[in-house]
Amino acid sequence: MPRDRRDYFYKKAQKEGYRSRAAYKLKQISERFNLINKGSIVVDLGAAPGGWCQVAQELSGGKVVGVDILPIKEIEGVEIIKGDIRLDSTVEKIRELIKKEGADVVLCDAAPNLSGNWSYDHARSIDLASSALECAKKILKPGGGFAVKVFQGDMFPAFMNKVRGRFKKVQAFSPQASRKQSAEIYVIGNHLINDAVKLGREYTVTIEDIGADGDGIAKINDLVVFVKRATKGETLKIRIREIKTKFAFGEVIP
Repeated sequence: MPRDRRDYFYKKAQKEGYRSRAAYKLKQISERFNLINKGSIVVDLGAAPGGWCQVAQELSGGKVVGVDILPIKEIEGVEIIKGDIRLDSTVEKIRELIKKEGADVVLCDAAPNLSGNWSYDHARSIDLASSALECAKKILKPGGGFAVKVFQGDMFPAFMNKVRGRFKKVQAFSPQASRKQSAEIYVIGNHLINDAVKLGREYTVTIEDIGADGDGIAKINDLVVFVKRATKGETLKIRIREIKTKFAFGEVIP
């Protein structure tokens, strides 16, 4: 008998109507990291056969979009896109469905077809996860969350650092529903950092107003930047010292 058929979560998925045992991984991830909430707009990349879409719709009750190059059978409450997440045309299709609001959460439980060569499979896993991260950056709203599966290996720390550069809080997590012998691990990013400005970069700004705390207020790419010891109307050269979800702080360069 195949290992999966003796597996507790496989049997549980069959009994409860989920398309894959992986449904319980997402349940455990979302509960641990408060990832999907009621009304969340969720995009699931590499969604086939649809187990994570089922859970996302169950937890959110809002708009859920599943994307894959493979066909996905219809799921009530889920909109399906057949396409490659690396292509701009697929990203545009996603944007059309989630509108200007952007996604609250982007998920990716996809894995490459295994070759048996671990170094090769690990590299392909990191490449797939990196593609998911790039897609997430294009469709997530500031403050949004991200969860992606990767295989552990020598390229994993660099990928973690890449995710840390985009999210305020990043953690690695192995759900109970993952098999003990599996090398898979999930990278969870909470609170996407607004990319209108870059940390440490210098900008020339004009102070448009003064805030309640006396800080000058400037805008860069529609992002509000607070600047201490600034006067309304003056033009300054500043360096970004901290970035929040909806605003940033800059310091005047002498």
